Amino acid sequence: MTFPDRLAACASAVEMRLDAALAGWPDLPVVHAMRYAARGGKRLRGFLVMEGAALFGVTDAQSVTAAAAIEALHAYSLVHDDLPCMDDDDLRRGQPTVHVKWDDATAVLAGDALQTLAFELLSDPACHPDAGVRIGLVQTLAHAAGGRGMVMGQAQDIAAETAPVPLTLDQITALQAGKTGALIRWSAEAGARLGGADPAPLGAYAAALGLAFQIADDILDATGDEAKAGKRVGKDAAAGKATFVSLLGLDGARARAAELVDTAQAALAPYGARADHLRAAARFVVSRDT
Repeated sequence: MTFPDRLAACASAVEMRLDAALAGWPDLPVVHAMRYAARGGKRLRGFLVMEGAALFGVTDAQSVTAAAAIEALHAYSLVHDDLPCMDDDDLRRGQPTVHVKWDDATAVLAGDALQTLAFELLSDPACHPDAGVRIGLVQTLAHAAGGRGMVMGQAQDIAAETAPVPLTLDQITALQAGKTGALIRWSAEAGARLGGADPAPLGAYAAALGLAFQIADDILDATGDEAKAGKRVGKDAAAGKATFVSLLGLDGARARAAELVDTAQAALAPYGARADHLRAAARFVVSRDT
């Protein structure tokens, strides 16, 4: 199976698992908004869970619940990030954002419900028969998503918009390790946790991958096509934000992303050819146009 086929297969499996998790919920605007927010996208985080798990003999049927959990949490983060009190975006994945299609209150509640759904999925015995593994996944995701991870990064990003002095390269790197990198790292390490293996090599892979992903996002914001990206571009420059592009220049940012891809791929050496799809994912994150 090629990497694009594998990515698509994982995305399809995750979507079916999320649909099953939301089956039978009340016919309310907040539930419709949850389904809307959770659809589409590359499902890269879910792919990382499933492909990482496959390295240790865990089947897709066994890993898809954890993959659906991280995609539910990621969807919540996008819904809240798009709100007027945050990034104030009106376009996501080529469609109106949740607060635009419904309203702010529905968007807040849909995000809240998607976040809690993630932990409901991880605590389900379908995720893993060992309760100790399940609670480990819950604990590590809470850490990655909360005030020491993604939320901290988002708070730092908001503060940077009004800071008297632009952030340095080191400060942006640390910020993005929380805002973007924490969930990507959890996703890659989750497969090892499901397989009862040491997550450290996949953590090293994901640390480089997450930073490369964010640099690619900064490049897309500076040079991307809005129609292809499915979201507004050029916002960072308009806001005068310090980014990897503004600090390194386009060529420098591309070179740094390429170095990180090499680092990510090198971290997969212990797994040999079995990790080829993960290597392809590293190359994919810096070549995408969405």
